[in-house]
Amino acid sequence: MQLYYAPNTISVATAITLEEAALHYEAIRVDFAAGEQTTAAYRQINPKGRVPALVVEGGILTETGALLEFIAAKAPEAGLVPDDPLLAARMREVMYYLASTMHVNHAHKMRGHRWADRKSSWKDMAAKVPQTMTASCKYIEANGLRGPFVLGERFSLADPYLYVVCSWLEGDGVDVSAFPKIVAFRDAMEARASVRAVRAAGMLG
Repeated sequence: MQLYYAPNTISVATAITLEEAALHYEAIRVDFAAGEQTTAAYRQINPKGRVPALVVEGGILTETGALLEFIAAKAPEAGLVPDDPLLAARMREVMYYLASTMHVNHAHKMRGHRWADRKSSWKDMAAKVPQTMTASCKYIEANGLRGPFVLGERFSLADPYLYVVCSWLEGDGVDVSAFPKIVAFRDAMEARASVRAVRAAGMLG
């Protein structure tokens, strides 16, 4: 498999999950600063011009949640998705919240052009990011973490996803000290071999 990623983006969640699943992959960096994601060559890989993209036997997959589910299905022995339907749904509840709300809140800081044409509107969106990301942290602190990890003691697909999103908090103007569960969660993730591996590879700053 080939994983197209950019450092410190949500694509790193896929790399962490591949490490957790002990699946071999080649990491290919997409240079966002140089605009590589906008080139015709990269759009042949991902027409959306975003990361991650995962080249697998039979085609190319995009969207973080889909990639994580694919990895879990390829490596069931890793136990990344609970067998219990309720626990699996709780895991996905957090993942879908990250995709639909918290990641979007973060994107308003630098990607205002996706939603508005006037630069004054972009500045207004960026100014609100500390507020919206703090609100998301309050939700995660109260409802998204049931222990050291999303499902309590058990590690699941939701954890790499949440970890990468939570790595953006200081940059988004969030007072992380107000969220002890999130701080403890990040510490627990940073102790894992998978996170240490992607950090050593330069995927996380």
